[in-house]
Amino acid sequence: MTKPRLLWINILVFLATFLVAAVAVPYRAITHGFDSFEIITAIICFCFCGISITAGYHRLWSHRTYKAHASVRFIYAIGGAFALQNSILHWSSDHRVHHKHVDNNDVDPYSAKKGFWFSHIGWMLRDYHRETYSNYDNVRDLQKEKIVMWQHKNYLLLTIITNFGIPIGLGLLHGDVWSSILLIGVMRLVLSHHTTFFINSLAHIWGKQTYTKKNTARDNGILAFFTFGEGYHNFHHIFENDYRNGIRWFHFDPTKWIIKVCSYLNLAHSLRKTPEDKIAKAKAHMQLVNSQTKLQHSIHAEELISKLQHEYDLLIDHMTLYYETKKKLIAQKGNQLSEDVERSSLVQHYKELKENLNLRYKNWDLLRAQYA
Repeated sequence: MTKPRLLWINILVFLATFLVAAVAVPYRAITHGFDSFEIITAIICFCFCGISITAGYHRLWSHRTYKAHASVRFIYAIGGAFALQNSILHWSSDHRVHHKHVDNNDVDPYSAKKGFWFSHIGWMLRDYHRETYSNYDNVRDLQKEKIVMWQHKNYLLLTIITNFGIPIGLGLLHGDVWSSILLIGVMRLVLSHHTTFFINSLAHIWGKQTYTKKNTARDNGILAFFTFGEGYHNFHHIFENDYRNGIRWFHFDPTKWIIKVCSYLNLAHSLRKTPEDKIAKAKAHMQLVNSQTKLQHSIHAEELISKLQHEYDLLIDHMTLYYETKKKLIAQKGNQLSEDVERSSLVQHYKELKENLNLRYKNWDLLRAQYA
């Protein structure tokens, strides 16, 4: 079988920037040094590119998890060009294909089942999808957005202006153009590329499958730290319409925090969240599957699995009652004075259900720990 043709422009860009970052930047650091201004501005530019991809390209445009003010969308469009990861339209189209056909080697543009190298960078080095490269039928909604189409049509110009203009401009301002080009231009670009690429590669290889085993996506808190919160990838692949990736308060997800802050400033609205009961039930189901797998070769496997299933069924029943009551309580609070609600029988029923659910969780955890 003939391999697709090599994409030499991509190869040269990735190779040249990597070699400069690996050789020239350390050499400059040793012989000349980088001062605090250059380091801080490089970090700011790196964060600007990263957030433009995660909050903009990914959660805003690819998945429509929230809506943003035109000023925010314009900033993300500029930051996306600065990140040099193709236009919003093309990036989002590829990503929607990835989610629809995840792990399908014939369709998924960066299928993790083809290995780390392919999903990380290899898929961009050859013309694997020549026939469908310019097919944007799955992003017709984005084609109606003026900012998206403006960036798409002027993408090459915007990448040149940002990737050369910003580092050179900051260098002229500070009085050291070469240091600025090396650190803010090249090193920032390489780090921006590979931290994003880790989401396609490492996030499908390294971590826990907390909510589903239907795909290779993993949850990884360490990876989340380097990818602005995108490391909670198993959650994302089952609940892709949620504006959050890290759903707990302690999850490192700066993209989520920025979106939330924008909503407080009236720069974002219609933030979409997955219902709590769906998340809780998906997690419990995965715990059941994992425990059943561990018990398959036990001496009394059938009996133990049956007992585990019974406890799981009880947990799900209590979850259903609890979350249904919680929804009713929230609806009642919207229609009555809070003082009246606090005295109602519904509140008392809700508290009892919460206590019972916590007890069921304890029994469930103890039983799984016993069988582990």
